[in-house]
Amino acid sequence: MSDPLLRVEGLCTRFETRDGVLRAVDDVSFDIRRGETFALLGESGCGKSMTALSLMRLVPAPAGRVAGGRVLLGGEDLLGLSEAAMRRVRGKRIAMIFQEPMTSLNPVLTIGGQIAESVRRHRGLKGAAVTRTVLELLDAVGIADPAQREREYPHQLSGGMKQRVMIAIALAGEPDLLIADEPTTALDVTIQAQVLTLLRRLQRERGMAILLITHDLGVVSEMADQVAVMYAGQIVEQSARGPFFAAPRHPYSRKLFESLPKIEKRAQPLAVIPGMVPSLARTFTACRFADRCDFAWQTCREAMPRWIHVSDEQAARCHLLDAGVAQAPDRAAPAAAPVVRRQRGADQAAPLLEVDGLKVHFPIRRGLLKRIVGQVYAVDDVSFSIGRGRTVALVGESGCGKTTIGKSILQLIRPTAGSIRFEGEELTALQGERLRRRRSDFQIIFQDPFSSMNPRMLVGDIIEEGMRALGLEADSTRRQARVEALLEQVGLPRDAVRRYPHEFSGGQRQRICIARALAVNPRLLICDEPTSALDISVQAQILNLLQRLQDEMGLSYLFITHNLSVVSYLADEVAVMYLGRIVEHGTVDDVLGSPRHPYTQALLSAIPVIDQSTRREVIRLEGDLPSPARPPSGCHFHVRCPHAMAQCRAHYPAVTRLGTTHTVRCYLYEADEASEAGC
Repeated sequence: MSDPLLRVEGLCTRFETRDGVLRAVDDVSFDIRRGETFALLGESGCGKSMTALSLMRLVPAPAGRVAGGRVLLGGEDLLGLSEAAMRRVRGKRIAMIFQEPMTSLNPVLTIGGQIAESVRRHRGLKGAAVTRTVLELLDAVGIADPAQREREYPHQLSGGMKQRVMIAIALAGEPDLLIADEPTTALDVTIQAQVLTLLRRLQRERGMAILLITHDLGVVSEMADQVAVMYAGQIVEQSARGPFFAAPRHPYSRKLFESLPKIEKRAQPLAVIPGMVPSLARTFTACRFADRCDFAWQTCREAMPRWIHVSDEQAARCHLLDAGVAQAPDRAAPAAAPVVRRQRGADQAAPLLEVDGLKVHFPIRRGLLKRIVGQVYAVDDVSFSIGRGRTVALVGESGCGKTTIGKSILQLIRPTAGSIRFEGEELTALQGERLRRRRSDFQIIFQDPFSSMNPRMLVGDIIEEGMRALGLEADSTRRQARVEALLEQVGLPRDAVRRYPHEFSGGQRQRICIARALAVNPRLLICDEPTSALDISVQAQILNLLQRLQDEMGLSYLFITHNLSVVSYLADEVAVMYLGRIVEHGTVDDVLGSPRHPYTQALLSAIPVIDQSTRREVIRLEGDLPSPARPPSGCHFHVRCPHAMAQCRAHYPAVTRLGTTHTVRCYLYEADEASEAGC
């Protein structure tokens, strides 16, 4: 076997903190070969990104430092280079793509100018050669009309295009190793599929190695040749892709698989990993996962596990695999507590919420007098209903109008036209005190729990604020008792009332936001991407909590998301949106089991899957989502649809009913409906 391109030996990174020395990366070793994709997998805070920054010698100083180990690139130890020499390595031999492209791009420089800077630095080109290379790079990463785009600024590009620009900048130095730190986490599934396909193609063409940092098992399954699982600053399992997905060996790896939401698990709670990742400021003398492991016994809490080779392709750090350690008594992992799920069949009574012909248009103003010169058609003729105790999922690409619908229901944005009825009462007609009294019936849970809470307020005050504002409980003692009861209900200790939001993990902060929403006794919760920023195991905890609260309290949910795996587990009905309109609507079995609209089919085909034998052929959508200020004529999807016909360009299709619970807006099925009606 050839020598590795990159060899990491015993890498250690330390930070000096008030709590002591924090061991962010602790004795990490691995190899990456040319043309290979090596995936680092694990929860937030386990050390993945810090490992990448350590390789690049970008650890934040003065608090942080690489305390030990070797990083050999082509046999040369990067840790021994001077800073001047290291600057010649960064971008040229090793390049990095960061998770959030908007914060990585300079907002006041053009796209072409930012790529050109890297071209001049690492290739030594000048003048027209720089411009020509910039256009070639933009074309290589699949950006249409590069001559126009290179003159634009980051804010003029979509999320997927900004990530492509980041890839172009990384490729400018023709690196041997590309580090991709969560490159698709913030992207929709269709854009994610485009970016992953692009990375695979560029890797084949250029023979570069990729270090892929992610917590998405589906992405790892599609991209990786080798997988390393990190936990608490240490690699606990390393394997070739095939053996890892066939039989993960470390209990932590197995728990990650068990936490994944699937449609087959709808009748049971998801497996969760109890507790939290231990503080990296402590000195470890035993297994780091012992306190959260279903199989742990006394030895796990007293001795550090050795690195055990299960086969030539798979190794893990676990006492269970060590024949030289006295084993615990045979026992299986504890089974999830059986849950009797409340039946949620279609309610024959009047629905709790009815949305009919909803339109939300935002005026475009220009000039000194701010005259209206156009409209942004954010939501354009949307209708659906939500029954009592039911969950309707609203899915689609970013910018399609999902969040605008949620805010319109709450009357945080006043609709341009249409009707929103809650228990038969027209919300758009309510004003002032009448609307204020109604607000306790519906609440919202935002995507980012930290930014939705006042960092200077105690958790108890945050939860109590809604009760005070709506005058639901005059007695302060009763309010405080209610707050403590809510914290227990969402699985947090009562003493959390005296702590601040920054003292909690991401999953705990989302629980606080759920408690705040429940404080005013709502019957409808609008959940706006509440799990998209969470790790797999924390996501499972929040989904279990939402399911339990719905079963106990009869809550209704409007669940806004682009994660169709979560939809398959949680939702009863699915509405698929594209450019301000619902294009397909039905039960989970209808839409996910038998998708009919070409856009729905493309969404489902783009989802990364763990079992490659179940992989659909990916339907490639050309271009990006059109601007809602200038929607295409006829069916808005026809400019990207592989089945577009002449009539698709002329008129928007009417609703076609495919069954009692399944509707679609597509000319492909109007003939079928007409023939059935004739029969």
